[in-house]
Amino acid sequence: MMQQPPPQQPQPGMAPPPPPQAAGGQPPQWGGIPPPMAQQYGAPPPQQPPAMWGQPPPQAHYGQAPTPQQYYAAPPVPVQAPAAPAAADEVRTLWIGDLQYWMDENYVFGCFSNTGEVQNVKLIRDKNSGQLQGYGFVEFTSRAAAERVLQTYNGQMMPNVDLTFRLNWASAGEKRDDTPEYTIFVGDLAADVTDYLLQETFRVHYPSVKGAKVVTDKLTMRTKGYGFVKFGDPTEQARAMTEMNGMPCSSRPMRIGPAASRKNTGGVVQERVPNSQGAQSENDPNNTTIFVGGLDPNVTEDTLKQVFSPYGEVVHVKIPVGKRCGFVQFVTRRC
Repeated sequence: MMQQPPPQQPQPGMAPPPPPQAAGGQPPQWGGIPPPMAQQYGAPPPQQPPAMWGQPPPQAHYGQAPTPQQYYAAPPVPVQAPAAPAAADEVRTLWIGDLQYWMDENYVFGCFSNTGEVQNVKLIRDKNSGQLQGYGFVEFTSRAAAERVLQTYNGQMMPNVDLTFRLNWASAGEKRDDTPEYTIFVGDLAADVTDYLLQETFRVHYPSVKGAKVVTDKLTMRTKGYGFVKFGDPTEQARAMTEMNGMPCSSRPMRIGPAASRKNTGGVVQERVPNSQGAQSENDPNNTTIFVGGLDPNVTEDTLKQVFSPYGEVVHVKIPVGKRCGFVQFVTRRC
């Protein structure tokens, strides 16, 4: 028998022979090394911090949408807060007038619904017939909201009709109605003068101004060229009659005269127009109009005409909408 040669010993300085191959053709010890794909992703070594450390929060890094508080100037809670007035005497209600007979609460609400700040609409109706009286009140969530609507809508066209908005500050409920009012007559008004413009013309000088009304024709809805301004302070009323006479409102100088308040009169008062020196002009040949105050709500323009016709030829009678007063104009002063 032939003897097997002894196994060869590695010579000094030579590498050992390779280990036996596994069935898959790979060295067994390579199975514990991560596959090459993990290194292709560029994962940082374990001893280094992740790339995101020290960066802004994830929502800022990835451009996520901010929270609602970042979109709006105020958090959601204060949106409901104005439902209760900040002060007991805060005025946040507007008077709306010269409405057509078919304009009900739904129509008026729709006029301002896009503001999202209408809290209540109340239109005045006749107690007996239930017919609308052509005016009412719109309450808003805050005084600021009401003022924005007053400045934006007043004098602008109403939807679906060839009429303009006629807005003014309301009297702030029963509390304000119980306080005295001192009214002046303002004539020679330009055609573009609105309630708000007339009011602010006086309010910048006299803080007690409560409101103003420019009288319009019921049929044409055009201004009659005169109106009224209400004061809460009799001293400011007297000053305005002297200081504002001849002062401009829009494009024309105003003609100021006294007008009896519905709370302080029950009869007929002759309208007197002050001259440029502030004295009362009793001999103005162009002054043929008398003011009638303290009227019952059921009194009509026809009633006034019948009452005053025996004293002279009446050419015009006007009762402003929602007011307990009126005007009777004669052909001449001798009546």
